[in-house]
Amino acid sequence: MKIKEIISALERFAPLPLQESYDNAGLQVGLTEADVSGALLCLDVTEDVVREAVELGCNLIVAHHPLLFRGLKCVSDTSQVERCVRLAVKNDICIYAAHTNLDNAEDGVNYKMAEKLGLMDVSPLEGGGVVGYLPTAEDSLAFLQRVKDVFRVECLEHNELLSRPIQSVALCGGAGAFVLDAAIRQEADAFVTGEMGYHQFFGHEQQIQIAVTGHYQSEQYTREIFYQIVSDLAPGLPLFVTNVETNPIRYLI
Repeated sequence: MKIKEIISALERFAPLPLQESYDNAGLQVGLTEADVSGALLCLDVTEDVVREAVELGCNLIVAHHPLLFRGLKCVSDTSQVERCVRLAVKNDICIYAAHTNLDNAEDGVNYKMAEKLGLMDVSPLEGGGVVGYLPTAEDSLAFLQRVKDVFRVECLEHNELLSRPIQSVALCGGAGAFVLDAAIRQEADAFVTGEMGYHQFFGHEQQIQIAVTGHYQSEQYTREIFYQIVSDLAPGLPLFVTNVETNPIRYLI
């Protein structure tokens, strides 16, 4: 099977036109006419991830976050991006990214988050993200603990505890603070995202329960989406989820 066939399957699931204007999803590095020897799935491409692909005999890396957001004026060794490109080219490894197109796709990143939280009747939220419902209403502390456990969060950020039960939940993976107003208009009881600025927490006391997991934590299950797409297309293909910890943020607890 050719690498381009894997890419076609990914783009049928998450068409490139769904990506945001600032994004650079799609082929990052490499030639797609080559036969695929194996695929390594990750959120972020780092040098260690490329080396892992080499060790595993994979000539395709499928990532959520694009390695190349902007054009390179030089390919040397002065930045991690440059070093990754050089290492991938040297080892004939193709790098592909499905980013905001996968965020915006039906059954994409946000739907996977909703699935992990056990939400039902999930539907798109105006302007991005999704909204769904817990099978049974929970008090705010129990809900926040659910979020912390499901996304394996070292330190969950949240606003003051909501005094009413939580049943309707809006969410948006990654830097999803732009969806907060839509969640409020939808009258969601809670909003879960990966990143929010300090000042955006103000003014929503007893209006909506905010839970911020961390960018990496909110999107970690994206690799399961990749795995399903690729394994359905090529059941016998060697397929690996990276063992490299690519979250650059550390927590002192």
